[in-house]
Amino acid sequence: MGNLKIIVFPMLVLAMAMAMAISVLPYPWAVAVSEDTLFINYHIHVVNDLPLFHSPPDVPQFYLHCKSGDRDIGDKAMLKGEDYSWDTKVNLFRTTLFFCNARWINYKWIRFDAFKASRDEKRCGEYHNSCMWSVRSNGIYFSNNNATWTNEYPW
Repeated sequence: MGNLKIIVFPMLVLAMAMAMAISVLPYPWAVAVSEDTLFINYHIHVVNDLPLFHSPPDVPQFYLHCKSGDRDIGDKAMLKGEDYSWDTKVNLFRTTLFFCNARWINYKWIRFDAFKASRDEKRCGEYHNSCMWSVRSNGIYFSNNNATWTNEYPW
């Protein structure tokens, strides 16, 4: 019977140590993600820079509808020069995604990702945590500094 105590106690200690290790191992990303990234507020801006074609300046020619999997920003009829904006934070899994359906009346339609955490978390953090989009006649342009623009979604 004395030998049973010697065998059971080390097994119990080993089982407890394994349980503690297993409870931590399924979440290695929890250590890799900085706490600060969960609290950063990202600002997304989409500006209508389309030319006016045969339409008075007070009649919208551009419509935008942006949303994520669980948050609908809503539809917006935009006049020339108008800014459609919202803020978001990156979720713990870094899967935050906002996409937009853009419609230029009688001309074009496109769907684009306005904020994708894996792509934009770093690049939009360079300038006041802002992702800026400009809708132009040949596509949707991106800037993270409000000076250099690239056409990321041609019509």
